[in-house]
Amino acid sequence: MARIVAAFGSSHSIMLASQREDWQHGFREVDPKNPHYYDRAGERTNYEALLAQAPAQAESMVTPEEMGRRFDETQEAMAELRRRIQAARLDVLLVVGDDQHELFRTTNNPAFAIYYGATIRNAKAELSPGDGWYKQARMARQEPGADRDYPVKADMAEWLIRQLCDRDFDITAMDGLERGQYEGHAFSFIHRWFLQGTELPVIPVIVNTFDPPNQPTPRRCIQLGAALRELVQAYPEDLRVGVLASGGLSHFVVDEELDHGIIQALREKDMQWLAGLDPKQLQAGSSEIRNWLIAAEAVKELDLEWVSYVPGYRSPALTGTGLCFAAWRTLD
Repeated sequence: MARIVAAFGSSHSIMLASQREDWQHGFREVDPKNPHYYDRAGERTNYEALLAQAPAQAESMVTPEEMGRRFDETQEAMAELRRRIQAARLDVLLVVGDDQHELFRTTNNPAFAIYYGATIRNAKAELSPGDGWYKQARMARQEPGADRDYPVKADMAEWLIRQLCDRDFDITAMDGLERGQYEGHAFSFIHRWFLQGTELPVIPVIVNTFDPPNQPTPRRCIQLGAALRELVQAYPEDLRVGVLASGGLSHFVVDEELDHGIIQALREKDMQWLAGLDPKQLQAGSSEIRNWLIAAEAVKELDLEWVSYVPGYRSPALTGTGLCFAAWRTLD
């Protein structure tokens, strides 16, 4: 029978595909233009309002020296997470991530989808000599030279879809990509940063975290995680299975209190607290916390072993991302 033997979590922010100098200077230029700001209470706001409310010491939190130090911390954390994933000796990795108008649009946007094609395609990076740092960072999550097809554990993915539907989950099933479609950034980041040099098959579990009105509640995410745990354990093949949550934590306003609350709940396996999160707090980029809820419930028989958390402030308005990387204890 299959066993969940390892679990991981990783932010996939554009910050992680950027260079040190982009952290130190570039985000001050782009963040004032971001239209997707919510305050810590989950109310819509804008950059000017956030800047006006920022504490007096905010400027000292985003000096080039501080941002360079945080950049180094995230690079070290990603290297450690890559090592842990590759040491887990997995046969398949369930990647729980969101889609932001990459495979789906608001014209047709399922709450949950699972991809079960034989492979999933990541796009070739399209860059011109004059492209700025932000586009270069976005393209770093795509492929140099040519499109690439990554392996998928298709038979298990198809089985999970049918079994979840039998448990009254409405799962959109995808057996391939249309011309011009590619996996979203939540999945391409994992392939590019953590799975290079491997042929590890994935099962993409796609969640509409970002776009109202049909975002799943935290409670429903926990329910899906529980069903995935039970079904993986029932799968009739001897497999070492891993689960990885892609995205989060808080952004585009860093909320350290929320982030530390989530990390504590993960350590304590406090699923009731996680299920009771106010959906108003899970807007914009913070919506990706839903991916961690699904993964945490799916692997709750494992113990959280390692966490690296970096409050990724990048402007005097304290915009940015709560950058988090985690690994649960791997079973032999």
